Amino acid sequence: MKISVSTTVQAPVAEVWRAYTTPADIVQWNAANADWHTTTATVDLREGGAFSSRMEAKDGSMGFDFAGTYTRIVPQQRIEYAFGDRSAQVTFASDADGVRVEVTFEAETTFSPEQQREGWQAILENFRRHVEAGIKQGASS
Repeated sequence: MKISVSTTVQAPVAEVWRAYTTPADIVQWNAANADWHTTTATVDLREGGAFSSRMEAKDGSMGFDFAGTYTRIVPQQRIEYAFGDRSAQVTFASDADGVRVEVTFEAETTFSPEQQREGWQAILENFRRHVEAGIKQGASS
């Protein structure tokens, strides 16, 4: 089963792409809730390149590596990747409202589809807030 989540980011596509693919940004936004954080991230943004984000509970009780391999890159438009035996696609589409970022991923079996949708959507909303806050900060500098 595939699940899709999306958000619209009010920022130029170049900035949205940069924040989605830069480790220093990823560690700022990549968490489903305030009890978790990403402690490190690596990105080799090319087809066949690897990525990894170390996600941990802030209380130190658990953590995991979200890691995989990029299978297709179309700059500022599309990222496809494999992680374990699953895959995902991220699209970036500019329109009058900003950049619509949509993530479609293959569901896993441990958590319900609704839990997965909620978690991935929460991460995407953190991403949107991170990018928009940076744009506002840059405008006021």
